[in-house]
Amino acid sequence: MAYRQQDPYYDSAQSAPIHPGFPPPAPTIHNQQYPAHDNQWDDRPGSPKSVQSSQFHGSQVHLNPQYEMSQVYSPPVPSMPYHAYQPDYPPVPVRPGPLREMSTGYSVAKEKLMKRRSVRHVELQNGNLVLDVAVPTHIVPKGMSSAEEMTTMRYTAATCDPDEFMRRKYSLRPYLYGRHTELFIVMTMYNEDEVLFVKTMNAVIKNIAHLCGRTRSRTWGPEGWKKVVVCVVSDGRSKVNKRTLQVLTLMGCYQEGIAKDSVGGKDVTAHIFEYTSNVVVTETGEVSTGHCPVQIIFCLKEQNKKKLNSHRWFFNAFGPLINPNVCVLLDVGTKPTSTSIYELWKCFDKHSNVGGACGEICVDTGRACSLLLTSPLAASQNFEYKMSNILDKPLESVFGYISVLPGAFSAYRYKALLNGPDGKGPLASYFKGEAMHGGGADGAGLFERNMYLAEDRILCFEIVTKKRESWILRYVKSAKAATDVPTTVPEFISQRRRWLNGSLFASFHSTIFFYRIWTSGQNPIRMLVLQIEFIYNAVQLIFTWTSLANFYLAFYFLVSSATTSTDGAFNFLSQGAGQDVFQIFLKLYIGLLFVVTVCSLGNRPQGSKWIYALCMVLFGICNIITLWCAGWTVYLAVPHSVAGWKDFPQLVATNQALREIVISLAATYGLYFFSSFMHLEPWHMFTSFIQYMFLLPSYVNILMMYAMCNLHDVTWGTKGDNGSAKDLGGAKKVKGENGKYMMEVEIPTAREDVDRMWAASRSALKIKAPEEKSHRDAATKQADHDRNSRTNVVLAWVGTNTLMIVVFTSQAFLTWVNTHFATSQGSNFNPYLSFLFIALAALSAVRFMGSLLYLIFRLFGH
Repeated sequence: MAYRQQDPYYDSAQSAPIHPGFPPPAPTIHNQQYPAHDNQWDDRPGSPKSVQSSQFHGSQVHLNPQYEMSQVYSPPVPSMPYHAYQPDYPPVPVRPGPLREMSTGYSVAKEKLMKRRSVRHVELQNGNLVLDVAVPTHIVPKGMSSAEEMTTMRYTAATCDPDEFMRRKYSLRPYLYGRHTELFIVMTMYNEDEVLFVKTMNAVIKNIAHLCGRTRSRTWGPEGWKKVVVCVVSDGRSKVNKRTLQVLTLMGCYQEGIAKDSVGGKDVTAHIFEYTSNVVVTETGEVSTGHCPVQIIFCLKEQNKKKLNSHRWFFNAFGPLINPNVCVLLDVGTKPTSTSIYELWKCFDKHSNVGGACGEICVDTGRACSLLLTSPLAASQNFEYKMSNILDKPLESVFGYISVLPGAFSAYRYKALLNGPDGKGPLASYFKGEAMHGGGADGAGLFERNMYLAEDRILCFEIVTKKRESWILRYVKSAKAATDVPTTVPEFISQRRRWLNGSLFASFHSTIFFYRIWTSGQNPIRMLVLQIEFIYNAVQLIFTWTSLANFYLAFYFLVSSATTSTDGAFNFLSQGAGQDVFQIFLKLYIGLLFVVTVCSLGNRPQGSKWIYALCMVLFGICNIITLWCAGWTVYLAVPHSVAGWKDFPQLVATNQALREIVISLAATYGLYFFSSFMHLEPWHMFTSFIQYMFLLPSYVNILMMYAMCNLHDVTWGTKGDNGSAKDLGGAKKVKGENGKYMMEVEIPTAREDVDRMWAASRSALKIKAPEEKSHRDAATKQADHDRNSRTNVVLAWVGTNTLMIVVFTSQAFLTWVNTHFATSQGSNFNPYLSFLFIALAALSAVRFMGSLLYLIFRLFGH
């Protein structure tokens, strides 16, 4: 093909002939052709550009929508012949109100295009229907009229399962052009609107432009776009947002009237559109040219088969043909910064044993962080995300095993994902959950199906424990991406139900099968370090399982001890009022647990949102009471004169209550402050800490209770409409004049119709879409076996926590405490609280040391 000669990275001496249906060149060719490390001067740690980049990454200002991406350092993009193109848009008058569809001309243009379609006979390519159709004249770059990939869109009607895509001799343009793909980026979506889609797509385009601007790189540069393929997978043709399709139409990646729902009597499973686009579209339909072309594959699945199936199209159907080095996973709605994808890729380029990596997922806080001020729920999640990125992810990265690489923004080395000759491996385990949740699993129990709700955790475990390959996982702090978080109580509870159930059972799985690390090929030191991490994770798992009891007992003992003494915490109300306050809030706490249990067993969050919201507020008040009593206990335990503080070490050694409460508070909240300042990211402590503390009891008592009471629900919460609409027309197989079989298809052939649809799509996006109220679907019927298994697990969980509460609040235990653990101040301090505080302090110390080591290793470029 002519593109082989145009592609400077194509080496005919090394590459095998490219024919559809034959395997692509082996991955080792890529390793020979490209350097193992991108040794350009501005990539080295400590260089001026590297220092500037690291300083920038310490701030959250770049996540503000008002912050221009141009302020972020990006090497200049070289001038290219296609960059000067400025299209001429035909103006279309727009009317607001109910005549919107008519005023934009979209429905009229679509109707005219469909009526004027012509019947054509098309030759099959390896037995498959493949159409090359002209794109609108407005988006063809000047000087590129001879480039097939920029003047025509390629449509392929896939009639097979993703696993059979290559065996059925389907092909893709990057494969046919013989290009080496360094980065393969997938954007998965369901019915996200044009605002979310444009946010993610334009961020990806800026990242590719950044790669093209790295003129001193051995891998990237002006032609770097040829090494990047962007794949958009939409889950269900009947569910895709129509305005998102209009954005794709403006980019040249989709056209109405082309797709078919059957080919030769076989149902189409996916509609695949390919185009190398040079168009950047805004959510309002404004169109401009990008800094560089982008190779885009738009896979529109006929049926809604969930996200795992979308990833199977990406990894199993397109992956073997594209044969990339690194795969990047993105959810539509997640916005990486303009250098984040490069930062992730650089981690793989520098370290050959890295099998997977993730960046920092931040909360999209809105204009001037307005979301943090208007939504306490979003603020609490912002704090949770930031502390996870400061303490947990660095710790796990130092160990070499990150328990979960978020599917919203992560990357994997394609080689590390591949299955072995026996068909077993990371991808096989990853997609095992699709059959379980799709009704095709025989004998899969509730434990296993819940475990595969967290399929990304299973994938991480499988990569690290892959036999004799010694892969590790890394956290890349400099790769940041902003994402939307739930701002309503029902959405929040539903999301965390999947997360908690999946992570809990996946943690049990990894803890039980920890011994697999000894056959992973890791060196002895790494295996020992990983063994320590699995022990740490097992301890964390125990605390997670007993979190309900631990939270209640902390409330019970702290409030009771602060209200029984003569100097009670609530004596400012009246003498002895502390006992009345304690009894009121104790009964309130127990009553709230009962209400949450009943609602969790019987109702969906959408049906009880006001009850859940009220419970969150009341639990927050209980936590305020707990913190006040803890502070009062410390106040009574410390000296009230200057002389009493002179010998501070002696004071700490002799005052048990002061020692244990202060150590516990310092190991949690003090650690939050110190580690945040250590990472130069303290802002969440001032904007989100109070909201997080207020909602903290709800994270344990409401989210855990709802998750455990709904173990039988092993779905992702998406709608169950998975049928296919037969409204596209089919392609009939006919015999041509030369005796060859051909396909008879009806497609648009008039260029003015295609141009008119493009202009109408642009006009339609100028009017904001009216808000649509979501309609609840009827709950699907659950199997009796699942409900019974759910009951057994809930009984075990509630029974364990109840037993702890009964034992530690019994009169016998309290009498034993009063007899043997009287403090020097005459008040009683519970030994259970002592154990709890010391254990939490130890776990916090481990997290802090991991976070500190991560910063030290990062400073030296490791």
